[in-house]
Order: sequence, then structure tokens, then C-alpha cells
Amino acid sequence: MPDKPFTYEILTDKGFHLSRYDTHIQRKLSSMQGQFLDQRAYQAMLAKQDTILYEVYEVSRPAAEGELIQGLSIVHPGTVGEEYFMTKGHFHSLLEAAEVYYCLGGKGFMVMETPEGEWAVEPLQPQTALYVPPRWAHRLVNTQPDEDLVIYFVYPGNAGHDYGTIERQGTRKLILKRDNKPTIVDNPRWLPPGQR
Repeated sequence: MPDKPFTYEILTDKGFHLSRYDTHIQRKLSSMQGQFLDQRAYQAMLAKQDTILYEVYEVSRPAAEGELIQGLSIVHPGTVGEEYFMTKGHFHSLLEAAEVYYCLGGKGFMVMETPEGEWAVEPLQPQTALYVPPRWAHRLVNTQPDEDLVIYFVYPGNAGHDYGTIERQGTRKLILKRDNKPTIVDNPRWLPPGQR
């Protein structure tokens, strides 16, 4: 028997959240081992507190073609050294799966790349919609000093997540706080596909 249509609200009474969701993930600093460029700053910060960097509220659907998973990603403000708080970043396990993002609050960037090394960085602010095509890894970065970056997302139910590829060396481009503003720089750890 097929599911019935359903609705839910994106609430803003106590920060952004959903009126109904199936999972709530809190990603802490400890789950981002090796992801930040300045590892000395990372270890010093972790020794003081295992800060929550971002949260995900998700409306789960079956991992099946034709289904759409939806939810909110909320990246909190802060930096590790010069690098802004960010999500883990991932390819989809089904590499040919796309994703749609819509910014509800805050400002930041989506850092993206393909397995072949092509890259793109797109700014995000309220009322900005972003289409991430198939084959593009993506990572959210919050560049505001005191405001959450809040993103609504929709992706195929059978897309899955491949975090490991990004975890190994990070993304090709980094967003650092330089002269008190976001600056796109090359990641010195990143290697072209043939050299990994």
C-alpha cells in the first residue's frame, strides 16, 4: 500500500527546526578529526570542549528510487584557527544523484568538487536556491560570526552518503577567515586523482 501525502512546518520560534522529523544528528568537533587545516588549533579547541559544529534534522524515507529525503542542516558559527565551521562534506554513494538546497537563514558557502578535480564555490544567503548536480561532492561552510547557516535540503532516497573520500584529504578549496572576511584558498593537502 502506498504512503499518503504529508505536511510539516519549518518552525522558527526557538531557532529553526521541523515540526516533525525522524532523525536529529549533532556533529561535534570530535567527529571532524583531520578535517581542519590547523590541527594544532583543532586539538587545543577539542581539549577545552567538544563543540557542536552542526545539526541535521531529517524526514526519512525508504532508500528507494523515486523517494525524496528532506530536512534541515544548521551549521553553527565559529572557527578552528582561520577555518570556519563546516559540515563533513560528502559525495553521494549513488554518484549520479543530485541534491537541492535552499537557504533559510545566515550566510555562507557551498564548497563542491567532482571526482576528477573540477571545483566550484557558491555563496548562500536567505532565499538562495542551489542545485548540486550528480557527481559533485558538497560541504556547507558558515561564514557568519554570530548566526547559524540554515539550509533546507532534498535528495533522492537511494542516494546514500560517501563521507570517506572527503575525510581522506578534505575538499580542493578551503574557506578561511583572512582580513576578517571569507577567502577561498587551495587546500595544501589535496592531491589530484592520479596522485592519491
